[in-house]
Formats: sequence, structure tokens, C-alpha cells
Amino acid sequence: MAVTAVLLSILAVIVAAAFYITRRNLTYWQRRGIPCDTPHWIFGNVKDIPAKNSLAEVLTRIYKHHLGSGPFCGFYLFQTPSVLALTPELTKHILIKDFSNFTDRGMYSNEKDDPLTGHLFMLDGPKWRVMRNKLSPTFTSGQMKYMFPTILNVAEQFVETMNSELERNNVIEIKDIMARFTTDVIGSCAFGIECNSLKNPDTIFRKMGRRIFTERRHSDLVNGLVQVMPNLARIFHICVVPDEITNFFLKIVRETVDYREKSNVQRKDFLNILMELNKGKLKFDEKTDGKSLTVEQMTAQAFVFFLAGFETSSSTLSFMLYELAQNQAIQQRLREEIVKTIEKHGNELTYECINSMPYLKQVIAETLRKYPILPHLQRKALDDYVVPDHPNYVIEKGTTVFIPVFAMQHNPEIYPEPEKFDPDRFSSEEMQVRDSINWLPFGDGPRNCIGMRFGQMQMRAALVYLLRNFEFSTCQLTDIPLQMDRNHLLMQSKDDIHLKVQRI
Repeated sequence: MAVTAVLLSILAVIVAAAFYITRRNLTYWQRRGIPCDTPHWIFGNVKDIPAKNSLAEVLTRIYKHHLGSGPFCGFYLFQTPSVLALTPELTKHILIKDFSNFTDRGMYSNEKDDPLTGHLFMLDGPKWRVMRNKLSPTFTSGQMKYMFPTILNVAEQFVETMNSELERNNVIEIKDIMARFTTDVIGSCAFGIECNSLKNPDTIFRKMGRRIFTERRHSDLVNGLVQVMPNLARIFHICVVPDEITNFFLKIVRETVDYREKSNVQRKDFLNILMELNKGKLKFDEKTDGKSLTVEQMTAQAFVFFLAGFETSSSTLSFMLYELAQNQAIQQRLREEIVKTIEKHGNELTYECINSMPYLKQVIAETLRKYPILPHLQRKALDDYVVPDHPNYVIEKGTTVFIPVFAMQHNPEIYPEPEKFDPDRFSSEEMQVRDSINWLPFGDGPRNCIGMRFGQMQMRAALVYLLRNFEFSTCQLTDIPLQMDRNHLLMQSKDDIHLKVQRI
């Protein structure tokens, strides 16, 4: 009996401690007088994910509920107190003015056990800063001009593939063929490899691209906990990328680097820049001072370039054609601009030509407003931060801040009739009267998307080739409105996007 009593006492202490810690965590914002919705005792304010809502939908609901209450509101990501920015002013402080206190994203990165997570998007601290500085030359205007002919070659193959598809059916599933186009572009510009997924949808690169977004090593719950408690996940050596995907990209990089070094092959692509960094002995900190960039580090950077380059652009292109198919006047206006601009440049499509189409830029900008592929931004406070002009609003050290990009870009006070597709929102006149911080599909400040210029370039090239040759419209298979996939953090349509396509 004595042993039983002791065990029951220990159990009671554990239960009481767990109850105290849970209650203390879930009253964090209330004790500080910060607006916050009542949390679930386990899942906090995200208990509906992903069964009923996506994270973007949850953050949008919280944003709408507390908008106007102050610079930010609180919410609980499971039992972790987090901040949701509510004003453009606070957003600007976090991303730009006070960036030095919000340099980190606080996301899970485990280079030792899970090497593909050691890429620029996930890195924090000195490692991120050094890697960002080293990779920036990859995306200069000069580098874009060098890559531009490669993109045009793939775009020409894209038109050939569309014509082949039209011989079989004039209704085409847009999502897959867009992903095949961007896969071929990234394969060539990043790895110097001809993927040929436009001609053969079952190539290994295309298969791996699909698997990155469809295969999960763990359940949604475990993946969520890994992101909420990254330090604990590192202690337990948790990996999130499936081994087969890791091994594939490591093998590709090793073989390509080995061939280029032995054959003295030089290409001005992303992998070649990584090889130059390797020769230059990239330095991260004192512990690795003097060591060159490892194959694993090179692979992680090439991996995220592939991942971001094909998925974000292909999804945006799909959403864009979906909207143009429903808005024929906008489609025709854009087509006329494309034709006239190319004629002005001697019927030659150059890098300068493709960058001198203002309405094309507006169409892309409006698509990214309505469908921001990354629907929220994430930053972590390095030290306690008192919000300027709001002394009672303090973001404590280690707290994660979420900026609800989707919610902001669908705020009717900023963008009237937010569900309407209207590229004129981004005319020069409108841009002058609206704060640029209200458009964040690429982020802003020192940690904005490093590949923004490349992504814009390949999307513009694809649209120019497509609209010069084809007309897009809706059909019976087109889902209106489009439903989003709640199981992905990135914005993706739940189902395929079918459009009617006609040759011009």
C-alpha cells in the first residue's frame, strides 16, 4: 500500500504540475492585457487545422476579429504564446526598421541529421547572414540576363508541348503543365541539367518535385510540434525530409560537382556559384572558420532554389491563367501590350523588352496579392521589444511574430473588393498612394525573397509566350470559385485547374 500511495502522490504531483504549466501558458496574453481569443487547452487557437481551416484561414479570422484593437494581438500556437501583427506600422518595424531584433525566423533547421533543412530560408543567426551575402550575386540583373536565353528555350518547348496537348484535347489541366515548365527552367538554371519534364511528365525531377509536397515523414501534428519546438526536435535528432528525397539531391549535386571539377566545366548557374563559394572557403563562425562549404550545405541551397523556383512560380502562373480565363478583357489588354512591346523592340524578345511591360507587372502583382503563395511571414524576437508608441505592448525575447500576408492583402480597407481581380490596383498612380508594406508576397526588408527577380523573370517569359500563342477561357470542368488545399502551408488549389485553350 505504501508503494501505491507514493506512486499516486507522484502522479498527482505530475498532473498538478502539468495543469499549472498549461494554465500559465494559456493565460499569458490575458495576464498582460493583450487582446486574445479563448484558447483550446491543448491546441490553443489552432485546433481547427487542418480539418476545418488552414493556418492562413485561422490567422485571417484572428486578424479580422482584433483589427483596430492595437498594434498586435496574441494567440496560441498549441500552447506557445505567439504574436499576430495587426498594423502596417508594426509590420514595417519588424521587417525593416527594427530588423536587427527580428532577423531570425525561428523555424526548424537541423543540418547534422537532416541536411536539406540547412538552407537559406531556414537558417538563422550568423549562418543566415553569411550565406545570404554569399548567394546574393546569384540574382543580380547581370546573372538574370545570362539565364534569360535558357528560360526562353524552355518557353519555346512549352509552346510545343501545349500544341501537342491541344491535338488531343482543347481542355488542359494547367497546374501540372505549369509545374513541368518551371521544373525544366529550374533544373537547367540551378543544376545545369535538362530535365525534359515538358516532354516526359514522369522524369525523375518532376517526380521528386511532386513528392516534396505530397510525402510527409510525420503526421501534421508531429510536423506542427517540430516547428513550434524546434530546439526540442533537434535534441531528439528528428528529421522531416524523407531519406529518398535527401539522397536524390545529394547524389545529383555530388555527381555534377565531380564531373565539372574533373572536366573543368564552367556554367554561370546556381550550382557553379556554390562551387565558387566552396573554393573561397565560406566562413560561418569561429567553430567552422577556414572550412569550405560542404556538399550537404551546397545541396541544401540548391534544394531550396529548386523547391521555391518551381513551386511558387508554377502555382502563381496557374492562378494567373485561372483569373485571366475569367476576365477576358484583362487577358486581351495584356496580350495587346505584349504584342506592341515586342514590335517596338524589333520583334525580338529580350530581357529589357520583357521588363518594359507595365501591365504585365500589374497582372502578376495582382495575382500575388490575391494568391500569396506564402500566406504569412514569421519572425522571432531576439530581445524584448517594446512597440513604438505602445509601451504596454511588449514582445518578449524568443516570441514568434506572425505577419498575416493573406489577411492583409484581403483587407477591404486596403484593397476594396478584395476578391475582385483588378490589376489596376497596381498602376503607378495607385502605388503612389498606398504603402508598399501592404503587399508582401516576397516579404520585405533584408530578409525578403532572394529569388524574387528570378521568379518574376520566368513568370513574365511564360506569360508572354503563352498569351502570344493561346487564348484561355473557362469550361465546364473549371471550378469557380477555386477551393484551397488546407493541408499545405503554401497556397495551393485543392483540385486541378482545367481551362479551355485555343490557338491564336
